[in-house]
Amino acid sequence: MKAPRAAGPATGLATGQAILSRRGFLATTAGAAAAAGAATALTAGGLASLISACDSAAVNADLLTQLPVPGPFNPVTWPISARNRPIADGMRAEQDATLAVFTWPGRIAAQCLDKFARKHGCLVKLTTFGSMSDAIATLASKNSRFDVLLGVPIATLGTVIGRNLVQPLNHSYIPNISQAWPQFTNPFYDQNWQYTVPYTIYTTGIGWRKDLVDADPYAMVNGWELLWNAKYTGRVAILDDYREAISLGLLAGGLADLNTPDPLLIDGAASSLTELASLARPKLDNTAFRQLATGRTWVQHAWSGQIAAAIKNLPPGTPPDVLGYWFPPDGSGPVANDMITIPRSAQNPVLAHLFMNFMLDVPNAMTNAGGIGYMQPLRWMTPRRLVTHGILPADLISTAVLEDYFYRCLKELQLPVATDALWQQAFQSVVAHMQLAESS
Repeated sequence: MKAPRAAGPATGLATGQAILSRRGFLATTAGAAAAAGAATALTAGGLASLISACDSAAVNADLLTQLPVPGPFNPVTWPISARNRPIADGMRAEQDATLAVFTWPGRIAAQCLDKFARKHGCLVKLTTFGSMSDAIATLASKNSRFDVLLGVPIATLGTVIGRNLVQPLNHSYIPNISQAWPQFTNPFYDQNWQYTVPYTIYTTGIGWRKDLVDADPYAMVNGWELLWNAKYTGRVAILDDYREAISLGLLAGGLADLNTPDPLLIDGAASSLTELASLARPKLDNTAFRQLATGRTWVQHAWSGQIAAAIKNLPPGTPPDVLGYWFPPDGSGPVANDMITIPRSAQNPVLAHLFMNFMLDVPNAMTNAGGIGYMQPLRWMTPRRLVTHGILPADLISTAVLEDYFYRCLKELQLPVATDALWQQAFQSVVAHMQLAESS
């Protein structure tokens, strides 16, 4: 018997809200408390003093636990300290410079970097990182000399600001912010966009090969369960990201609080993924754009931009309609954005501001979307225009992100330190079970 759908769309703010039921999961977590931890309220002056106290590479962990946790009901205006001020107005771009960009693999189109370099008579050096933990460690080192940190998620923004690893912005260099969706000119995680401009936007869902899989998640009561199928053993992958993976376990079990502090719910999500490990031997993988395209995987937990980018990696003669992407039509799935920031140690801060402005210009954003598959939250960049301009095939319109998703879909927010540790521990347990299942 199929479980009933929850009434109404998910809001992204629910605590322990049921969406759909997956067998056995809710029984193990029935009655579990789901009270979310609340950050201690700080006055503007108190927050400024706290961040000032964090103004060194060797940061006391206790100080970081006192930083506020931004959320839609807890918007944060980060202070600007006297020792970390924005650059002055009207400065010339640095001459004969090399702009050092630090980002995830595959998250900026080479055509955009080349165009920026030609426009400003500079060189661009691209360096990639594999995780935000690695990126933060690199930025905190004494030898860090990056000008642009690209791809910062909401969940780690408080850490990079709280540790004074990024500098506040001078808005006079970034007029193209006017092209962004209005909500990103005063986002809850960085009121008045003092440290960030928006970059890519994406949902998390399920990508699959329609020519290799005989099921359709849109025809299922709970599309997340497509992964839990022994028929696809060895051809399944989930995101190698502790927040996304544990969130998958929650969603498969019918829960919508993707920021829960409840140990029972977190352990239940990990148990669901452990069951998946035994059933289908999934891989941990963040390269769906290659794996699905080449048929190494058939069903993959993925970010929407990865599936859009997979088109370019299909074998010659393979039509794009072999690719499918499922995101819950009722909005009960994760939606997210990441940001561009300027490291405090930037050697070319004017060029870095100009780069931010460049990436907020529609023609460059369209070129970028065509190269990497990810949209940006710009008013002109609608799903229909992405299709009309040949950037996105109509069969993959489900990978497009709508503005109202950020009001009605689910969000993975920054977690309090103690809760974050529970999520990471649960993920490490899942990884160990996956490795054991693969070797058996």
